[in-house]
Amino acid sequence: MSGPHDLFARYTFGHPERAAAELSAVLPAHVVSAVDWSSLRREPGSVVDPELRETESDLLFTARLRTGPPLLLYVLLEHQSTVDRWMALRMLRYVVRQVERWRQEHPESELLPIIIPLVMYHGPEGAWTAPRRVEELFDLPGQGEQRERWRALVPRFEYLLDDLTAEREEALSARPGPPLARLAWRVLRYGRTGALARKLPEWTALFAQVQAGPEGAEHLVVVIRYLLWVGDEAVHAAAGRVLHSVLGGQRAEELMRSYGEELIERGLQQGLEKGLARGREEGLTRGRAEDVLRILTARGVQVDEATRQRILTCTDLATLDRWFDRSLNATILSEVLDDLAQ
Repeated sequence: MSGPHDLFARYTFGHPERAAAELSAVLPAHVVSAVDWSSLRREPGSVVDPELRETESDLLFTARLRTGPPLLLYVLLEHQSTVDRWMALRMLRYVVRQVERWRQEHPESELLPIIIPLVMYHGPEGAWTAPRRVEELFDLPGQGEQRERWRALVPRFEYLLDDLTAEREEALSARPGPPLARLAWRVLRYGRTGALARKLPEWTALFAQVQAGPEGAEHLVVVIRYLLWVGDEAVHAAAGRVLHSVLGGQRAEELMRSYGEELIERGLQQGLEKGLARGREEGLTRGRAEDVLRILTARGVQVDEATRQRILTCTDLATLDRWFDRSLNATILSEVLDDLAQ
């Protein structure tokens, strides 16, 4: 299930006009001037590995150059809570998967399209520090010139990075784009900092611009829902004051109450689901621990009280499974728990 950051980013930058604003802000100037931005289209489907779906939010776009072939723009919107050292390798894998699919769809072509990978990051712990080049991940021998000769032999690949955490608000304000994109950059930039509640009132005019747009009511709801999901009580109060200014008292209160109740309901439901899952897991481990003790008793293996408690309090099911397998043929306790002397 996608989290609030994924959902908000996909909604905002999944639209070609707002995606064009993000790409224009990050891509090199010669690329920006060469692309026909009116041709930008979002591609259906995804090539991200299935096991990564719950943590990745990928958007794939195609556009045409003003002269020449189509240009593939691959955008990965990154919302991890920690910097991923292996992102360069993962982005390389995504690009390879995409060109492999493109080759299947265009078997007559002798050349590949250009694919530009981009990571957007706004994690809570500060600026992005992971290598952006695959060659930096290899353990190369030597120093200086000798090391560079080795580096020339390994694969070379680099992704672009939009590190919102490193952007000053003045720089974000200077980015052109639709109101929702300009508001989203700010919300994502400060969404996991203590400054968000203080910043929200400063963006009241931008909230009003979002509301005034053709789909303003829907866009405003998306932003408010995101703020309710990620913000604390101070953020909720500040968002309420901004809505009062933009919508008026009654409509603002209705909107906050509606999504506040939804947030509480979802929170309770998630808590219940987590509690049930935790209960099932604890039941499995307790049952397996008791099985180990029963088998040892049946086989006449003496278990002292300290070891008994160690087995009963073990919460790692893989360890308990290993002890269970060993207990089936054990004659002494050290054959089960191999760190014990008997």
